[in-house]
Amino acid sequence: MPDLATPLIAWYRDNARDLPWRAEGFGAWGVLVSEFMLQQTPVTRVIPLLDAWLARWPTPTALADDAPASAVAQWANLGYPRRALWLHRAAVEIRDRHDGVVPRDVEALLALTGIGDYTARAVAVFAYGDRHPVVDTNTRRVIARAVDGRSQPGPPARGDLAAMAGLLPRDDQDAAVVNAAMMELGAIVCTARSARCDVCPISSLCAWRAAGYPDTGDLRRKQAAYEGSDRQARGAVLHALRAAPAHALPADDVAADWPVAAQRDRAIDSLIVDGLVEAVDGCLRLPR
Repeated sequence: MPDLATPLIAWYRDNARDLPWRAEGFGAWGVLVSEFMLQQTPVTRVIPLLDAWLARWPTPTALADDAPASAVAQWANLGYPRRALWLHRAAVEIRDRHDGVVPRDVEALLALTGIGDYTARAVAVFAYGDRHPVVDTNTRRVIARAVDGRSQPGPPARGDLAAMAGLLPRDDQDAAVVNAAMMELGAIVCTARSARCDVCPISSLCAWRAAGYPDTGDLRRKQAAYEGSDRQARGAVLHALRAAPAHALPADDVAADWPVAAQRDRAIDSLIVDGLVEAVDGCLRLPR
């Protein structure tokens, strides 16, 4: 196994982006909120909404004491709005089970609503400084190329954590930096569409580069187009309710101009099933 840690640490300290959740003392709640927001959402869209969120709800208890509707409305255009509902439920669980303090233990974090392997370990590592492997899409790509000699990673698997764990130095602080550096490298240098090997700190150690950049295929699941999709219809319904007084409207007035009535109705039904919308007395509203 090549020593990727040493060059990665040096590179990261000189090249890491100045992001809010990397600031000293940002806190476990801020890290947790940022990780929820960053799932499948670009950094540039997250930062202003993260600032507004933490200004409104600086602690888990502050969010838990507010209505779920407020969380869904505040989520604005981040997409995948179930994350807002899950974050609110997680805040309630933190308030009720952990005295309002985001837990440090990975198993306790995994027991919270909406938190999986990545988010639990990201909070434990980046907020509390513990030593765990943290694996996201960018990390998996770097490992696939640098270690396995493949152009793209395969589908997510439990072995991803073991692969990352094998690259971590023993020191907790260095391990945290390597976790962050792998994600950063995949985000800005070793991207899905191109590999900027001329500025990569581990290019001389990269198995894919050494093999001549073979195209080993891409098994990643392709995301369906957004335009005209059910996701877009769901977004239109939520947008209308966010903008409405008290976040409620007569059902017939919600996204009434949507071009395909059956798709609008299907979107409303799915939002009700997901708990993002409530139907009461002929009206639709965000959850109370």
